[in-house]
Parts: sequence; C-alpha cells; structure tokens
Amino acid sequence: MTVGAHTAEARPSDIEKVPVRLLAINDLHGSLQPPQGARAQILRPDGPPVDAGGAAYLASYIRQLRGQAPNSLLYSVGDNWGSSPIESALFHDEPTVNLLNMMGVDAASVGTHELDEGFGEFRRMQTGGCHTVDGCQFESEYAGARFPMLAANMTFADGTPATLPFAVNYVDGVPVGVIGVMPSDAPAKVAVDGVAGLEFGDELATIDRTAATLDFLGVHAIVVLLHRGDEQPTGGPNSCDLADGPARTIATQATPLVDAIFTADSHAQYNCSIDDPAGNPRPVMQAASHGRIVSVVDMMLDRATGEVDRPSIQAFNQIVTHDIPPDPQVSDLVDRAGLQSAEVAQRPVGSVTADITREPGPSGESPLGNLVADAQLAAARGRGAQLALTNPGGVRTDLLHGADGTVTFGDAYQVQPFVNPLEVRTLTGVQLEEVLEQQFQTRPDGSPLELILTPSASLTYRIDRAAPAGSRIADLRVDGTPVAPDGRYRVAVNKFLADGGDGFTALRGGTEPASAGNDLEALTSYLDAHSPVAPPAPDRIATAAPN
Repeated sequence: MTVGAHTAEARPSDIEKVPVRLLAINDLHGSLQPPQGARAQILRPDGPPVDAGGAAYLASYIRQLRGQAPNSLLYSVGDNWGSSPIESALFHDEPTVNLLNMMGVDAASVGTHELDEGFGEFRRMQTGGCHTVDGCQFESEYAGARFPMLAANMTFADGTPATLPFAVNYVDGVPVGVIGVMPSDAPAKVAVDGVAGLEFGDELATIDRTAATLDFLGVHAIVVLLHRGDEQPTGGPNSCDLADGPARTIATQATPLVDAIFTADSHAQYNCSIDDPAGNPRPVMQAASHGRIVSVVDMMLDRATGEVDRPSIQAFNQIVTHDIPPDPQVSDLVDRAGLQSAEVAQRPVGSVTADITREPGPSGESPLGNLVADAQLAAARGRGAQLALTNPGGVRTDLLHGADGTVTFGDAYQVQPFVNPLEVRTLTGVQLEEVLEQQFQTRPDGSPLELILTPSASLTYRIDRAAPAGSRIADLRVDGTPVAPDGRYRVAVNKFLADGGDGFTALRGGTEPASAGNDLEALTSYLDAHSPVAPPAPDRIATAAPN
C-alpha cells in the first residue's frame, strides 16, 4: 500500500512509469441531496439532459472511478460548503465535512464561501470542535476535516500564510504536489467580516512562485486547484468552448512546471487542453457544481525523475448519474441530516402559483430576484425604505411550485441561505445612479462584467448598453417620479452590498443607516403575507434598442 494515495492493488517497485488518476469536484456547496431546479441536470450535446448529483451517487462514482485505477488522488476545488441547503447549513455544514472525509478527499482548495462566517469559523471547520454559539448539534463531537485546506495566496496583513499553501502526496513513492489558489478579488465576493484581516495575492504570481518552491523541493508533478473559472456558453461536459476569462488567461500563462489545472467558481462544465508557455498541452477542467460531475485526469509519472509524461495524459468529465447504486454509508449520512433537520425545514411558510426562477431576461432582472427585492422593501418600509436592490449572487436557487405550490422554510432557506442582515441607507439621486452604473464592471483581465441588481417594483429605469461608461442609466424613477439629482432616497440592501460587495462601492456612501432584520426573514414574511405568490413580471428595467 502506498502512502498518501489510494491504491487498488500492489504494483512492482521496478517499473519505470507510475500511473495516477486525479479526481476533482468543485462548488459542492453542501449539497447532500440531489440538487433541484436548474441545477438538477447536466446538459449533453449528444442526448437529453440527465438528472445528476446527490452525495450518495457522487460517493459511489468516486469509489468506482478509484477502483478502475491502481493509484488515485481526490481533490475538491473550493466552495465545499456555504450557500448550502438547510440539511447541511442547519448544522454549520458539519455533515458536508463528514461527507468529504468519507469520500477520502486528499486535499481541498479554499473557496470564497468557506469564509462566509469568518476566518475563525473556517479554522473550526478545519480543525474540529463544537460551534462557539450552537455547540455540536449534528453529532456529539465534531472532529474537523481529515484533509488539508489550501490557499497559497491567502495571508494575514503581515504576510504570514493564513493556511497551508500546498500539500504533497506520494504515489508509489513519487511525490505529487497540489497548490490551492483563491481569487485575488475575494474581498469583493465575501462579506467584510468574513475576510477581515486577510489579504489575497495575485493568482498567477502565486502559482509560479509556489510551483517553483515545490520544484526546488524535488516535487515535479504539480497540480493547481484554482478557485476561479470561466463560462462555457455551449457544449457538453467534455467540450471546450470557453469565453475569455481569468481561468483561460491563467492557464495560458502559468509556469510550465504545472501539469494540470482544476478550476471552480463559475459552475461551468468543460474539459480543455491548453498549451502552457512552453507550448506543451495540459488539462484545464471544471466539473459543473453541486456534485453533478467528477473531473478525471489519468497521467503517468516517471519513477526516476518524478516528472509527468504529458503526452500520456487523458482527461474526461464523468457525469454523476442516478443509474448506479448509491453509496450506503453516505446514504445513511444524508438520511440522518434530513431527518434531524426535517422539523425546521418542512415547516410551510407560504405558496406560489408557478415556478419562480432566477433565469434573467434581456434586461438582466429575474422573476425571483424581483420577488426577493419586493420582500426586502416590504420588510424595510418601517425604516423609511422607498426601494430595494438585491444582487444576483445572493439569490441562490429557484423557488419551485412542486406538487401543490407549498413553499417550506427549507425552500426559502435555499433561496436566501446567507441570512444576510438588511440595511437601509439614504442615497442622493446622483449616488443612486452611480450605484446602477456600477452594474457594468471590468474584470482584472480587462474583460467586461455585467452584474444587474434586481430592483423592487418601486424602481424603474432604462439601460443603454451601447452608451459610454457612466451614462448607461436613463429614465430613473421611484414610484413613477423622476429621480432628482439632489433628492434623498432610502434604499434597502443586504449588508454584503451595503459594505461595497460585488464592486458596488457607491453604496458605502449611504448615510443614516438602519437595520431591517435579515433577507431570509423578509422573504418568509412576504410569502406568509402574500401567498399564493405569482412570479413577478420582469418589467422594471427597460433596455434601449440596439443601434
């Protein structure tokens, strides 16, 4: 049996090549049950969509994929928990860490959502111990993760590493190094309290520096777990139709010392081979999200040099279908989490007349985003709010009609899992327009990024995407009245936005702050008061006709 890698059978020690299978998942987000709604399936170019995901099926596929190879390593590329369904989140995601332990994860990179509750809670999830407020509720003890959590570019303000930068596993005596890398713009994606005291370095510089360190230490097979990803507008799990973005840029420029790159965060599915700066191809992959795909890379290691035989690499994305028996031990874990959360999760809070989805229309607004904004305005009226804005990243899943339209607390929780405080701030008309202009941003690599804030019904305006930056918002009205530049408007937003999250720094200039509960309370109260709720029409943002 080798040290640090899963082995299916003993192998002679004198062979020149050592095979290893690398497996990777990403953006699990505490998904124990098979995901619902838009995340329930995987699109395929060669057939109909297929139901995918669920922890018990994921564990079964991983066991099967490992059984097909003499040596294997399993990685997770961040956002292992956070924005989780209630059966995991109610227990501070301890069931999800138990799942990762049961599957035998060898190393995981840190994603932004691991910091949702701050660095102290992240460390507890790593090392174990009961929650400081709620104690141990899922099991009598919580032992923590049995795998290292990696982030080479996450440091404290004095430059001290905040967690391990890399790990090394030995495959039949040959070392394989793995580097974890977070997005350098993590502070814009995480609540201020979650990243307090932390700094995040440039991804590319971090990869090059850390790979050089591993190479100096005699580790020549190197893998990167990069918690950044690109979009793939079309294609199936094994196609490569990437939009230009940070993952492709990093994959193209990162040191040739790196032999494979697993990405995350965009929830896309792709299997690419991208040449490194020396002109040698290497796999760059992502496995959708929520346990629906496992990325697989098979490679050969040279026993004498420790190098990867690049021409030998083969890669594919395996869909986690439901046509194999689920893992019985993981099924038991999932059943226990569901049973222990049932009393809270299954409490009815309202009803809907039809599916209310996050799917954006041409303007960028969505029916569910509109509902959430309306709910937040209703909750904040007592604090003088005249309008509400919500960010698309804060609305996490569709609100489905189901058999009879009943919406449970668990359903509402999946829509608003962060339980984000609501705040009301006063903005001038000029500041409000500046906030809306900040919906059109630029990524660090120079590519455009559009983040449309969904407005409550009291706010209407028009977008002209062809207009110059700073002049794309027109006909801005509150309750039908044109917004005056020097007018004062009370705006309800979640605390993440109020603190300038997602690049909406203009909201920091708001004055007269007041608290208005939290986003989950706002949604459940609105459903209780207005059920049955119909999907709001996405008609609050008009778009100028293209030239």
